[in-house]
Amino acid sequence: QVQLVESGGGLVQAGGSLRLSCAASGGTFNSYPMGWFRQAPGKEREFVAGINKNSGIQYYADSVKGRFTISRDNAKSTVYLQMNSLKPEDTAVYYCAARGGTVVYKSVSNYDYWGQGTQVTVSS
Repeated sequence: QVQLVESGGGLVQAGGSLRLSCAASGGTFNSYPMGWFRQAPGKEREFVAGINKNSGIQYYADSVKGRFTISRDNAKSTVYLQMNSLKPEDTAVYYCAARGGTVVYKSVSNYDYWGQGTQVTVSS
């Protein structure tokens, strides 16, 4: 069983930056593709970014491409999401997720383990 704990959320002005972290425990971190998702009030949870096991491939939603960067440190069992040029529409609860297998998927249903989420609020 994998436990995931996100941190780094907060309140930031538009144009600012935040770095989210997700620390994993209870499993073999370097065997899991990882993803970041977000959920805004009244909306469905959506894919933001994903990274494969050895950091060789990253995937991004079109809405964050060029502004967000996903990375991982397998030695620290941690995945990061660097968020730059933040916009009010980025406001949401951000979740990290892990899945078995080798492929990064963009669907919520493909992930086996989830963190509790961290709130990101971007003011205009």
